[in-house]
Amino acid sequence: MTLPPLRGRFDASLPVCGPRSADGFAGRLSLLHESRSLMCLAIPGQVIEFVDEPNRLARVDVAGVVRSVNVGLLDRDGDAAEPGDWVLIHVGFALSKVDEAEATATLRLLQGMGEDYEQELEELKASVIE
Repeated sequence: MTLPPLRGRFDASLPVCGPRSADGFAGRLSLLHESRSLMCLAIPGQVIEFVDEPNRLARVDVAGVVRSVNVGLLDRDGDAAEPGDWVLIHVGFALSKVDEAEATATLRLLQGMGEDYEQELEELKASVIE
């Protein structure tokens, strides 16, 4: 899978996080535009285990940061998350499932964002869903 090149530092024309886009790239990154206007950022994480099955809360590893994430939104499509699955996460909710290759490519692209990505990880470390 080849992503279009970023124009300038960031490209706000990329689709925002959410369901699969026409090219099959689920929730392609929503980035910060050069004007620094904020858009959502969905980060891939791997489901480790369920901590509260009735409420669909799972422990998810996001680039070494382990947090509880609500995976219930995936149930409505009949494609429930299971331990080992990769999911795209935004504000504590898994928005879609992705395969490992897609998750790895997305993480590489995010890491290339530098400071913005590091800030997102710091905010994730400080967040708590119980």
